[in-house]
Amino acid sequence: MNNETTTMIFEQLRKGTVPDEGHQAFAVGVEPVINEMLRNLDSVSSGEKKGNIKFLRGNYGCGKTFVAKYTLSLAREKGFVTSFVVISPNDTQFHNFQVVYHKICQNLQSNSSKSVGVIADALDRWFGLIEDALINTENLNYDDPKFDEAVINRFETELVSLLKDDVSQDFLSVIRAYFIAKQEGDVAKSGQLLSWLSGSPNVSAQAKKSAGIKGEIDSKTALTYLKGILSILNSAGYKGLMIVLDEMETILRERRDVREKSMTGLRQITDAVEGFRGSLWVFTGTEEFFDSPKGVKGLQPLHDRIGFQKVGEFVSLKQAQLELKPMNHDRLLNVSIRLRDLYNPPENKDRLNQVVDRDFLEKFVGLFTDGFKGQLGVVPRIYIRSLINIFDLVVENENFDPSKELKLPDDAKEELAKASKIADDIEENPYAEVSF
Repeated sequence: MNNETTTMIFEQLRKGTVPDEGHQAFAVGVEPVINEMLRNLDSVSSGEKKGNIKFLRGNYGCGKTFVAKYTLSLAREKGFVTSFVVISPNDTQFHNFQVVYHKICQNLQSNSSKSVGVIADALDRWFGLIEDALINTENLNYDDPKFDEAVINRFETELVSLLKDDVSQDFLSVIRAYFIAKQEGDVAKSGQLLSWLSGSPNVSAQAKKSAGIKGEIDSKTALTYLKGILSILNSAGYKGLMIVLDEMETILRERRDVREKSMTGLRQITDAVEGFRGSLWVFTGTEEFFDSPKGVKGLQPLHDRIGFQKVGEFVSLKQAQLELKPMNHDRLLNVSIRLRDLYNPPENKDRLNQVVDRDFLEKFVGLFTDGFKGQLGVVPRIYIRSLINIFDLVVENENFDPSKELKLPDDAKEELAKASKIADDIEENPYAEVSF
């Protein structure tokens, strides 16, 4: 792993966020789940390329976001385009799928491009493949006055064939107008059309008029447009598309009618997912999201499709839901050792290894696992931030001896108090309605 990636990992961990790359360096205890995700990526990108759906279940601190981002990075290495979207009652409500669609397009990422640039690259690659085919099989050349029209006819025919009943005339119109704008060198117009295609509501009326379209993509048509984007990615030579929708449990904070719309939408995606060829959809949520009447269990048809099954202590990884276990002492210790070995200061590495030895790490882990008394949901995030702070202090200050400061940091104490309160609230009223 290069120094730039290592630096990025520690900068993000200091902020309490999951890095976008380099997860394999400190992934502990998630190998079976990662292997199942890789199996699904191989499945959706081969044969008939039928889409599939997976759900990561586990309470706070179990590593759902970590596993999701780890799999996304592996998917990009395999040639997939990926998108990571956090569901939020404030700005990304799941039942408003036009907003979710826009976020998916905004957060597209390949190994070489990001955001709507991925769509632009895919369209250009696809157009290039069509042009090469016309030159090689139709004896046309770039100077032929009918060449551009032949390209348009070819990609429209391909899209109609791929999308069948899901094809939208507006979708075809925008792709056609985008191609013409590119050929004319109109960068502003092509950019506006890409923005519209990605679900942006902020597109000029003039740009829309030039493409013969009105209004914006709405919640009813967003899935159809997503299927169109996926068809372009497949046609451009990408392996497929992996989408992660994180923190689905935030839906539980919505009003009842909103929750019901969201659950119905999730059921519709579950039923339609095979038709999204080359796609792997991953949803993360807490146990309450999946098992409470306010969540998946409250919509029986959805629960019948994706309900979690367990026989004794045995759980199949091939079922829809993948269970993530909470952190324990041994996993935190192994993560600590890996992070210490990965830490790469320009100097004082020997001192770091000497002062922050296994004995110290055992005691430091014990502070958290004992102090939180089994409520480990917030431990990984706050623990890793505290651990990296110890690394930094040791490297920056020759007189600093962490063994003499062996106590829970103040922010960890605050998190402990919150965890205890949450545990009491859950015990008293596990599925309480939210007041508005």
